[in-house]
Amino acid sequence: MAELLQYKCPCCAGALEFDATAQAIKCPYCDTEFSPETFFALDNAMAQETKEDMHWDTQTGNEWQDGETDGMVTYSCNSCGGEIVGDEHMGATSCPFCGNPVVVTGKFMGELRPDCIIPFKLDKNAAKEAMKRHLVGKKLLPKVFKDENHLEEIKGIYVPFWLFDADADASMRYKGSRIRSWSDSRYHYTETSYYAIFRSGKLSFAMIPADGSTKLPDDLMESIEPYDYREAIDFNTVYLSGYFADKYDQSAEDNVDRINARARKSVESTFAATVQGYSGLTTDSSNIRLSNGKAKYALLPVWLLVTDWNGEKYTFAMNGQTGKFVGNLPMDKKAYWRSFFSTAALVTAITACLMALLNLV
Repeated sequence: MAELLQYKCPCCAGALEFDATAQAIKCPYCDTEFSPETFFALDNAMAQETKEDMHWDTQTGNEWQDGETDGMVTYSCNSCGGEIVGDEHMGATSCPFCGNPVVVTGKFMGELRPDCIIPFKLDKNAAKEAMKRHLVGKKLLPKVFKDENHLEEIKGIYVPFWLFDADADASMRYKGSRIRSWSDSRYHYTETSYYAIFRSGKLSFAMIPADGSTKLPDDLMESIEPYDYREAIDFNTVYLSGYFADKYDQSAEDNVDRINARARKSVESTFAATVQGYSGLTTDSSNIRLSNGKAKYALLPVWLLVTDWNGEKYTFAMNGQTGKFVGNLPMDKKAYWRSFFSTAALVTAITACLMALLNLV
């Protein structure tokens, strides 16, 4: 028994038919028409698409050298469970993540040694001044946020990051549309034409960052990007002197899905930018294959200030290299209503004066 061979329309997935009169391949469902040469070139390109592969080598093998961690101790917070590393001479201090006291729990040991570090370029005074500038003009801000003693609590901390490098070989398939309109004396016509569009090429990624700490929100850390990774240097414990270092609690492997999402978004936006001249564009398929995908462990400088107010925690962060500052601020409702009623009273008084003047006239 003969087997009927069917091809699917790349536009609507309907079964295609060969029109002997037009000598063309047509779709009876969406009226798309291909010349045989165009269709087989399209079918061949789709057949050559290989399986997507976004695999990373997340193994890191750096070990601490003998004596390198001497003088480094671990501080633990009984409130939020955070663990940080610092100098044994820093003494009792407050947790940079929640503001509660921390205590020394023992000599630092056991974690992987970072591959690289970006040292702090901006000191505590610069961080305080950035915070003050952020507060300028905010009259309804609770007083605790402006308190000078409170600003002294800002802390410099090295945040653990995983930096991902890879080469990407990608192919994208799009559906584009163009719309043409015209009118005659009786009707208005609109014609929409659809096109299959292919893009393929290679991209290289360097230092895609993902923070390795669950104690700091990912969106907060992404908000203070970018860092200038040209200033990253080989790690040395001397750069930790006077600062805290957060202990990572998310491995490179834990961040693969997040990194893949960032890499995919970058590839898709780069490729889509090369497709122009269409009124509409949708992605039919996205195929990314990574090679030489590796992760490095880095410590990046951040200034942190945590404030509790009315049962809510507000975290402010500043990039310790570039000075980029982010943080949300609350509004003191009591101050708002005081301002509201003061303004209302002033408006009432002015209105009364105007009415009195009008009555005199």
